[in-house]
Amino acid sequence: MQLEEKIWFWALGIIPVIILFFFVLQIWKHKAQNRFADKKLLKRLSPNRSLFKSILKIVVLSLAFACLTLAMVNPKIGTKLETVKREGVDIVFAVDVSKSMLAEDIAPNRLEKSKQLVTQIINNLASDRVGIIAYAGKAFPQLPITTDYASAKMFLNNMNTDMLSSQGTAIDEAIKLAKTYFDDEQQTNRVLIIISDGEDHGEGAVALAEEANKEGIRIFTIGVGDVKGGPIPEKRNGIILNYKKDSQGETVITRLNEETLKNIAAEAKGAYINGKNTSDVVENIREILNKMDKTEFEAKQFSEYKDQFQWFLGFGIFFLLLDIFLLERKTAWLKKLNLFNENL
Repeated sequence: MQLEEKIWFWALGIIPVIILFFFVLQIWKHKAQNRFADKKLLKRLSPNRSLFKSILKIVVLSLAFACLTLAMVNPKIGTKLETVKREGVDIVFAVDVSKSMLAEDIAPNRLEKSKQLVTQIINNLASDRVGIIAYAGKAFPQLPITTDYASAKMFLNNMNTDMLSSQGTAIDEAIKLAKTYFDDEQQTNRVLIIISDGEDHGEGAVALAEEANKEGIRIFTIGVGDVKGGPIPEKRNGIILNYKKDSQGETVITRLNEETLKNIAAEAKGAYINGKNTSDVVENIREILNKMDKTEFEAKQFSEYKDQFQWFLGFGIFFLLLDIFLLERKTAWLKKLNLFNENL
């Protein structure tokens, strides 16, 4: 499914305004009626007045606006699925989600900067496939190899430092998991991009990088943070309460370890890139990928989409007409149902 004009979703804001106006009007009418006459007299003067009908009219009007809004958004449904051949590189992003990535020595913090970098890299891809791994003390598969860039960015945005219970930074675990992402043993254009501050609490990351290279995987590392380092904030509702401390009660200072990242990249015939400047990182990755051989692969995708706005437009008009002809008076069947104890 595709949504052609997503900006029209803002029109849904009319619905709570309508509901709020209805309640304000009901309160005003109730106070005005109480000043005019008591409850029993009002019942005798307007015996067919229905509260249920008034509520029903607001519900119908809200449904009408919702349908008309969806009609303007114009959802489209794919009607023809076909297999297309593409040429590209398989890229796995391994994103560090350890607590040290909360340090704010690079704005807004290391993890958010990492997300920005990966998002911009994906935005500049054409027909390559991507996968995502999250890692801290352990590595976790976030998204398998896919051509669905929208899903990749959605999964990426949901990543946070609380998604893995085991803390620490084990780059070796990320490399081990990345090796399982590539299913074609003959493929030579395999790329693993590690985004981290370089703090490695695991063992053997450099040796594993060498093994990965023998299997045709090139590893590129992107360092986020500052070599001078910074403290790790502990926040609640966006407010800093304290900074992480060690067992001696001293504030922990986490620093960008470029040396580790450079060694890993060197062993896997890749390159290290400092992640401070987003445009420079994107340009470097783009040049690297352009120089690599492309492998042909097949992917299924929808090639034809049909508009669906007419259905929502029809329902919207129906609800508007229903609202116009729906009177705020009791009908015989409503009197029998006695909703809201209106006959008491």
